[in-house]
Amino acid sequence: MQVSMKVNGEDVTREIEPRVLLVHFIREELGLTGTHWGCDTTNCGTCVVLLDGQPVKSCTVLAASAAGHEVRTVEGLASNGSLDPVQQGFMAEHGLQCGFCTPGMMLTARALLDRNPHPDELQIRQAISGQICRCTGYATIVRSVQWAAEHPAGAGDAPGTGTDEEEVRA
Repeated sequence: MQVSMKVNGEDVTREIEPRVLLVHFIREELGLTGTHWGCDTTNCGTCVVLLDGQPVKSCTVLAASAAGHEVRTVEGLASNGSLDPVQQGFMAEHGLQCGFCTPGMMLTARALLDRNPHPDELQIRQAISGQICRCTGYATIVRSVQWAAEHPAGAGDAPGTGTDEEEVRA
């Protein structure tokens, strides 16, 4: 069957088997390997992508179900050469260790901040509660989302973005 959708702002059409999961479509058909594949049971949340702006676990969504919809992966967070504030926050507050859960966490955080630009700690923890991080204990992830909420424009305040004037001079 033929499936068409918008992924990270680009229209894509592919011929697929009807039973292909969205996670496999994204990784294998489109080559976007930032979306990780973990448990296949919706427990870990490493495969989270945004479907029409809402976080979904792509290991349990058929690619055919996403036809006609908009999918955003971690590769689609940055825009115009600038990191999303969530990405900057994860750098600034060390919100990752091994990085396996990070793409899903970032997308969940982006969806949260899109609905609620100023979440408190409990709201952040509730938003990411469907995702497992075996490395950080979540404190740095929560701080990363808080950082992003405090820096919505992503004005280059995070180290490594290359936009901070002091960093550029160094």
